[in-house]
Amino acid sequence: MNANRVPTVFGPETRFEVNPLPPAPFRAVLENEFERLNQRLLRERLANAETATLGIELRRAANEAAGLVWATAYPLLFFPALFEEKVAMAKRRARRQAAILAETRELIAA
Repeated sequence: MNANRVPTVFGPETRFEVNPLPPAPFRAVLENEFERLNQRLLRERLANAETATLGIELRRAANEAAGLVWATAYPLLFFPALFEEKVAMAKRRARRQAAILAETRELIAA
């Protein structure tokens, strides 16, 4: 063990104030812009929806995409691409469901 003592000397106390801006206004603006984008893209897709079932699938796709992109740092950037992917999946799912329904009706009628 070292027997030499080093004297402790403190300088004058320094104080300062930090006034951070609240994150709420930015988040609110981002949420509003995101909601407008979501509604616009969904409205465009729903206008071309052939069936009510497809409309339900499109709404589900929009909700899934919205939920996933909020976990990213740039939801407005990622949402359109992810929404398009989810719409393509929803259309495939709706076509598959329609085919199964038609096949089932044929089997029941026979």
